[in-house]
Amino acid sequence: MKVILLERVEGRGALGDVVVVKDGYARNYLLPLHKALRANAGNMKVFEAQRAEIEARNQRAKDQAGKSGEKLDGTRYMLIRQAGESGQLYGSVSGRDVADIINAAGGKVERSMVVLDKPIKTLGLHDVKVRLHAEVAVNVVLNIARSEDEAERQARGENIIESQFEEDRLAAEEAAQDMLSGGAGSHEGDYVES
Repeated sequence: MKVILLERVEGRGALGDVVVVKDGYARNYLLPLHKALRANAGNMKVFEAQRAEIEARNQRAKDQAGKSGEKLDGTRYMLIRQAGESGQLYGSVSGRDVADIINAAGGKVERSMVVLDKPIKTLGLHDVKVRLHAEVAVNVVLNIARSEDEAERQARGENIIESQFEEDRLAAEEAAQDMLSGGAGSHEGDYVES
């Protein structure tokens, strides 16, 4: 289906471009969200007559997104989740989770604005892109940990999983050293010579 874009659409074109898209994409996304018009003679005339108004409305939306983006860009959010010993989460962090935590902190983000290439499934610090407008995107940092203490340690730059394995290794070495230095079944004074 041929459509006239009423704003910049990622991977499709800019405002005013006439592009060919799949019918379902046009009917289910572009047309209902007023991001495009069907490309026919009548709509072309309407678009050309209102082009300046559409461009001004798009610029206002972009400016507003830029202002709210300045407040959001680089902010950090902490999520407490359950995870296994290796740092794998017992569920993934989705776009809805990211939008909920940002909104709880006073931001205004819809779930569809959060861009996750893949779900987040591990503990640690994760950069997440939030697209506030077709031309405005910001990054926020998610600190995903099992407890607030772990989150604070991660924020300081410590790798929680590696340090946990290191602590376990040192404890095992200490236990082995105790066994070698006489702790393994020998008691002083119990030894009898015959």
